[in-house]
Amino acid sequence: MTYILFKDESYKIIGACFEVHKKLGSGFLESVYSEALELEFKKADIPYEREKKLQVYYEDQLLNKYFRADFVCYNSIIIELKATKYLIEADRQQTLNNVKATKFKLGLLINFGTPSLTYKRIVN
Repeated sequence: MTYILFKDESYKIIGACFEVHKKLGSGFLESVYSEALELEFKKADIPYEREKKLQVYYEDQLLNKYFRADFVCYNSIIIELKATKYLIEADRQQTLNNVKATKFKLGLLINFGTPSLTYKRIVN
């Protein structure tokens, strides 16, 4: 049996994202999806912080710079939103770097810009 990190939490988050995509479709700016997703998180009782500032570490040393996550849900999962025609490797790498540098264990890269919602789980 395979262990999936934050399985139930991820399922609820992705479900909320599918709900937003079902209602809005593709073609809007990321900020529109972000605002709609906040409403879905509230409806689904998903604990979240929007545009949360996260401290960044380099070799266990705290840096002065910070990263601003689109959302942090359950105090454990970084949510990175995109609204592009397709995800590229740089999007995945950016999310992975953010997850690693902030010492989180999981990031979800969500793309609302495609005809069907696409997402990737990024595990540190």
